[in-house]
Amino acid sequence: MAVLPELLHDAASLMATAGLIYGGVVGIVALISVLARTPEHRRDARDTLTILVRKQRSG
Repeated sequence: MAVLPELLHDAASLMATAGLIYGGVVGIVALISVLARTPEHRRDARDTLTILVRKQRSG
């Protein structure tokens, strides 16, 4: 049973790291969508951002 706490700690660390990486990617894409020079690049970045933060709509 001594392995279970270590496994839970490792899983929590992995989830925290994944969350930070995902947040960083979303932040970078959001900056690109605002700061890109051409309208086409801004539109592409906004489309990507929409995909990354897509929320489910209820009924």
